[in-house]
Amino acid sequence: MENFVFCNPTTLHFGKNALDGLKEVLQHYGRKVLLVYGKGSIKKTGLYDKVMGYLNEVQAEVFEYEGIRSNPVIEDVDIAAALGRKHKVDVILAVGGGSVIDSGKFISITIPVQHPAWDFITRKAKPEKAVPLICILTLAATGTEMNPFAVISKHDANFKDGYGSPLLYPAHSFLDPQLTVTVPRNYTAYGIVDLIAHCFEAWFGAGETTLSDRFIISIVQEAIKYGPALLKDLNNYDLREKIMYAATMALNGLTMQGKKSGEWGVHGIGHILSLLYDIPHGASLTIVYPAWMKHFQERAAGRIALLGSGIFNESLTAPESIKRIEDLFRSLECPVRLSETGIVTDKQKICETLGINKVSGSNYKLKEEDLGKIVELFL
Repeated sequence: MENFVFCNPTTLHFGKNALDGLKEVLQHYGRKVLLVYGKGSIKKTGLYDKVMGYLNEVQAEVFEYEGIRSNPVIEDVDIAAALGRKHKVDVILAVGGGSVIDSGKFISITIPVQHPAWDFITRKAKPEKAVPLICILTLAATGTEMNPFAVISKHDANFKDGYGSPLLYPAHSFLDPQLTVTVPRNYTAYGIVDLIAHCFEAWFGAGETTLSDRFIISIVQEAIKYGPALLKDLNNYDLREKIMYAATMALNGLTMQGKKSGEWGVHGIGHILSLLYDIPHGASLTIVYPAWMKHFQERAAGRIALLGSGIFNESLTAPESIKRIEDLFRSLECPVRLSETGIVTDKQKICETLGINKVSGSNYKLKEEDLGKIVELFL
């Protein structure tokens, strides 16, 4: 097991009516608030009015940026950051799913500087400070509410990738499972498979630590046990609660301690599918993961077999494990081949874009030949 230092500075407010604590938290950060959200769903559900009520109670001066896209783009970050910079906001309040929160993270480090957010991605600049970020999560999936990572796209550069900095940890995140009840069936499923994929990325990372592996198995088993049930009963608070908690724990550092790294090759390939075809992130992962496992089933036979045996509670070989995982994704109504999405695709374009983005793995390196074979397997 590797030596490690574990610090997660995000304060998590979890449970029914957790938002009741928002007013007290806001009072510690100043009156000027940049409110960031998506394309209006929070207005339809009534969450916008509720949040504005809290903001009015603390006499906040609110500046709004509406319209963050489901696959967020860096152009929105720059516009929102300029708004925040102009009004010298004290705090950012991001209300929405992973895309809104990821955008809020980039906005937080872009407000204090005069250059575009793209300079962070290209490593021309390194963030030195950030405007505090408070999150209200409406979709259980990415785990971004309690980690220092964010994903962004820049279409004119044919680019989508993740970025990390300790400055990207939210100061506070509010998670009320009641706020996810309005999430439709398909996006609920995408969130469930996203949390499973995050566990897999930790599982296939470099290094061995048995306790972290047990955490991984337990989180995936939670998703396996309660995910299908939730899809049959979308209004069930108890099931929403279990999946929301699992999604946060899957990528807040808990599963990575004692390892050298995670294994993010599948996420990298999935980002390209979302960039090119606007495929929901979770769906991109269920398409790529079985293909990635098939490609590496000889080299990673032991880890794949141990994963399948652990999460399904029976002795399985690597091929049997892959088949069971494919069946699991199908049971959650997610595609396991790109052809199942109905999108007309171009293998050459996919491979070229993978090359432009320099997609590879951390523990299982991906050369051009590997990427081509994996693409063949998921078409």
